[in-house]
Amino acid sequence: MELSREKAFALLCEYTESESLKKHALSVEAAMVWYARAWGEDELLWGITGLLHDFDYEKFPTYSMDGPEPTGHPFEGCRILRDLGYPQIMIDAILGHAQYSGVTRETKLAKALFACDELCGLVTASVLVRPDKSVHQLETKSVRKKMKDKTFARGVNRDDIEQGAGEIGVALDAHIENVITGMRDAAQVLGLQGVA
Repeated sequence: MELSREKAFALLCEYTESESLKKHALSVEAAMVWYARAWGEDELLWGITGLLHDFDYEKFPTYSMDGPEPTGHPFEGCRILRDLGYPQIMIDAILGHAQYSGVTRETKLAKALFACDELCGLVTASVLVRPDKSVHQLETKSVRKKMKDKTFARGVNRDDIEQGAGEIGVALDAHIENVITGMRDAAQVLGLQGVA
């Protein structure tokens, strides 16, 4: 199939009502596009992989490894993507971003998705507690400070963030800076451009 960002976004919206989950998808898309551009990879493929990595989460939030086939997120979504003709490299990356799937991350695409996912959540949370609500003013050291505070954004897996940076071979501070920069490019659509 020919990849279409427009069709991918429509698919995200078909399965996802939550604005915060849509914004998470858009933030991971932005970070993935930044890495694709920096590494000379396919920006459309990488962006859509970020955009659709959690598209099934709202409808299938709980997973089960019991039975003949695993169910729930991201397995249901990946079956849908396979039926629609999305490329296997993308499906493998989406399966691999869930540690419990048992799918190893072999490609740069899979490793980058895993590296960006949780960090985008932490960056977003770090922006939203700022008085100015601006990703443009956010600094790496602020994110590092929030990362150390286990009571802040409890749902964000700090171990996954550190492991992800290691898997892509980028120092953690540099990785945080890269993700912030990617999200700045999408600040308007993410609602993180700041308030006057």
